[in-house]
Amino acid sequence: MQASNQSAVTDFVFLGLSAHPKLEKTFFMLILLVYLVILLGNGVLILVTVSDSCLHKPVYFFLGNLSFLDIWYTTSSVPLVLDGFLTPRKTISFSGCAVQMFLSFAMGATECVLLGMMAFDHYVAIYNPLRYPVVMSKAAYMPMAASSWVAGGANSLVQISLAVQLPFCGANVINHFTCEILAVLKLACTDISINVISMGVANVIFLGFPGLFIFISYIFILTTILKIPSAEGRKKAFSTCSAHVTVGKPKSKDPLGDVKIAVRSLVAQKCTQ
Repeated sequence: MQASNQSAVTDFVFLGLSAHPKLEKTFFMLILLVYLVILLGNGVLILVTVSDSCLHKPVYFFLGNLSFLDIWYTTSSVPLVLDGFLTPRKTISFSGCAVQMFLSFAMGATECVLLGMMAFDHYVAIYNPLRYPVVMSKAAYMPMAASSWVAGGANSLVQISLAVQLPFCGANVINHFTCEILAVLKLACTDISINVISMGVANVIFLGFPGLFIFISYIFILTTILKIPSAEGRKKAFSTCSAHVTVGKPKSKDPLGDVKIAVRSLVAQKCTQ
């Protein structure tokens, strides 16, 4: 990537907390602690979902993907931040900066799409539980997850390719802790309107559309839950849906089991009327 850059800049310098050196050690310990907790928590979740055959279901498969993504997302930037707290001159090569931007951009876009896929999984399970095993079969949810990764990587490749082709004429101090793409673009000595428009379109696609899809799917889910005659069934259904909103681990081995039973009871009740 560095070879395609027609500028005199070969590396970048992070400003970070250079103006407050006494805070660097404190932030180093805090960020390191949080980073280790993220690695441990997500690593355990991946290990459990892979090793336990009872958890080989779409909802856990998507959660495992999110955990794997979270590890890569934090690893793409946190070690760089920690290293910056320990070194007096916080530098990174042009190519290294491009790689870091690519990883963080790709992981962010992929996560948005994956959350939309999880909303669809919940929608099918609650709105049409009788067809859930057919619609969300292994042949369906695995390509769904794979397409999320491909879409996020392709979007990141486009954005970073546009960024590294810009000329950087000398200014190389990034007012940030990492190679945040907007902070890097501000250093270019040319018009960046194409880059800004491209990222705006990408944000609409990868933030707006999944967010709208999640909102609409949960409207349908909410209306279905409110039709459940049993108060206990509605309570269990709401608790199940909250697991997706918080991206947390459901308590039961089949987080949708209670909802499916409640909805099936509603269907049976209507059929007998």
